[in-house]
Amino acid sequence: MSLMTGEQYIESIRALELPVYMFGKKVENPVDDPVLRPALNSVRMTYDLAQMPEYQDLMTAISPYTGERINRFTHIHQSADDLVKKVKMQRLLGQKTASCFQRCVGMDAMNAVFSTTYEVDRKYGTSYHRNFLSFLKKVENQDLTVDGAMTDPKGDRSRTPHEQDDPDLFLHIVERRADGIVVRGAKLHQTGILNSHEVIVMPTISMGPEDKDYAVSFAIPVNTKGVYMIVGRQSCDTRKLEGSKLDVGNAEFGGVEAMTIFDDVFVPNDRIFLNGETEFAGVIVERFAGYHRQSYGGCKVGVGDVLIGAAALAAEYNGCAGASHIKDKLIEMTHLNETLYCCGIACSAEGSPTASGSYMIDLLLANVCKQNVTRFPYEIVRLAEDIAGGLMVTAPSEADFRDPKLGPVIKKYLKAAAGATAENRLRVFRLIKNLCLGTAAVGYRTESMHGAGSPQAQRIMIARQGNLDHKKELAKSIAHIQE
Repeated sequence: MSLMTGEQYIESIRALELPVYMFGKKVENPVDDPVLRPALNSVRMTYDLAQMPEYQDLMTAISPYTGERINRFTHIHQSADDLVKKVKMQRLLGQKTASCFQRCVGMDAMNAVFSTTYEVDRKYGTSYHRNFLSFLKKVENQDLTVDGAMTDPKGDRSRTPHEQDDPDLFLHIVERRADGIVVRGAKLHQTGILNSHEVIVMPTISMGPEDKDYAVSFAIPVNTKGVYMIVGRQSCDTRKLEGSKLDVGNAEFGGVEAMTIFDDVFVPNDRIFLNGETEFAGVIVERFAGYHRQSYGGCKVGVGDVLIGAAALAAEYNGCAGASHIKDKLIEMTHLNETLYCCGIACSAEGSPTASGSYMIDLLLANVCKQNVTRFPYEIVRLAEDIAGGLMVTAPSEADFRDPKLGPVIKKYLKAAAGATAENRLRVFRLIKNLCLGTAAVGYRTESMHGAGSPQAQRIMIARQGNLDHKKELAKSIAHIQE
């Protein structure tokens, strides 16, 4: 089997029986929990679209390792065209879910680890790349969702991993055995790990020789003994418990993040991809970050498309779609959104092969892409809120709207433009609120700032990749400067 259906995917997650905690207690049935189910639905869309002939070119690829058609989220990029299709796929899914569909982290982790393990093996004669290929074929054949775990708690940011007062503040090896290793620690902000079959763990920063126990990468099933998840809060998350689809804004789809604990977890030798080779920790980090910063030129653009459409609808329902300043704001939102897309496509089209044969994006342009993502969605959100108006955050609840006494009053006073019902007006306001302030804001606005690294992380990479010396030589040549 290479391609699962959406329903098969749901049942495969149900079978994992993951240890998930939320609101101070264990969640007995994460798959059907009303707070968590919308995030699962978002991942399901990556399976459903792959079954549709009209999306086959974007959603699937032919594996060079098995010869079978596979989901693109399990694919190792073989060309610049693969990189471009990845971004187009992510925009499509953003349009379809208006949320985070959660498989990008694992896809980017797999591609980063693939090329890095090849180079580690070439230098040290290890078997990490063979281990990874075996893991990859399983993922492809079974169409598994893989999460990527990079971000450690970090503790005192001025100290390296081995200098921390508590060694567990960076995930690390606590025991090396003949048959594998035992690790302990935590990974934060784990997008979609509740909805994944496997997790790839990676280092979070570059490391020196003293941090050997922290330079570790591996893959394990998410239901491995010693692994458990604590769900993170999102704004308006308990609205999903109230039973009002209207008040949620986007009741079908959503995202989810979790703090994931690794409590003395055993990793067998054939699942290890890095084990103390500290000079390659930074390589994995840089490559994963590059791929993931490319991703934001697709997924955030797709969600942006939905938000722009919602703002345009709000203007129509408010009766001001013809105002010149409204038109100009929608133009500006579109300009900013398409600029993000341009960056995602550009860093993909400029991709080049690694030593392993897989393709890597242009790192400079990928970091420029993500640097823009830390800014432009905030302006897009501001303009959407400006267009929608204050009713976006002060409108009465659906319970009031359906009430026999209050409902007619609300409908009377919230009707605006001719042909626009009060209910449709409320629906689009709730969607905008969901994207700008509510549960989806984590997957759009806030994640735009901190996902795939903080703004300063991209600026460091831009400085490193910008080749300032070359630019100075260009200036000297034009100005006929001789030194």
